Amino acid sequence: MNDQSYTTSFLVDQTPKEAFEALNNVRGWWSGEIEGDTNKLGSDFTYSVPGVHYSKQKITALIPGKKVVWLVLDASLNFVRDKSEWKGTEIVFEIAEKGSKTEVRFTHIGLVPEYECYNACSNAWGMLINGNLHKLIITGKIQPSPW
Repeated sequence: MNDQSYTTSFLVDQTPKEAFEALNNVRGWWSGEIEGDTNKLGSDFTYSVPGVHYSKQKITALIPGKKVVWLVLDASLNFVRDKSEWKGTEIVFEIAEKGSKTEVRFTHIGLVPEYECYNACSNAWGMLINGNLHKLIITGKIQPSPW
């Protein structure tokens, strides 16, 4: 099967442990209002930008230095006709050693080109992952909103 889910990755000099810790500091890189625990297996947390985006994630995998998976339990994207396009999708972060570097790979499973939000959502993820998260990992400093 040809999976067209949105994916992106980058390399850093930091260790997988450092990348994992930064990733789980979700408030440090995902701009918006976040409520709940973002670093405990089985926890739910919400993300919102009032009037634009709301989603509720459950942390279904949390493997230190290797992998994090969020299942989107609920979503409301106010800029598309089907506001629940994210519901039931999975947001996956994979961390791996690549020679002397660490690769961080992000995949939003189910965010596919057929979705109305694909262009806007993939552009936003690109800025957040390749911008904010990448900078947080390499600098250790909380990243402001890219908008």
